[in-house]
Amino acid sequence: MSETVFGPYRPSRVVGDLVFISGQVGVNPSDKSAARDVASQTKQVMENMKRVLSAEGLTLAEVVKTTIFLKNMADFTAFNKIYGSYFAAPYPARSCVEVAGLPRVAGDTELLVEIEAIAERSQS
Repeated sequence: MSETVFGPYRPSRVVGDLVFISGQVGVNPSDKSAARDVASQTKQVMENMKRVLSAEGLTLAEVVKTTIFLKNMADFTAFNKIYGSYFAAPYPARSCVEVAGLPRVAGDTELLVEIEAIAERSQS
């Protein structure tokens, strides 16, 4: 898999019909850069998530649960606007928490959002 990994973990793990997606951050995998605002980082997170899901033969439509980690809950409205544009009903269940910090993997740019997800393979 060509995904960027920043530690001893996999971008995704399949267990039965569930696919667990490791936390995705707003780092562009091609040049390792990150924007400085939460809206741009959220867009990159979602594009990274789509790439990991695609490698498993899935799309965002199969996501059933997300957990969002925000560096600052004051960014919730800007984050939610972008996040919501990537999903349609029935929306995934989700949790959103404010965290003291996120890994600094993009040079000196502070990471503002991370999202992990659980997807379910369709029963055909």
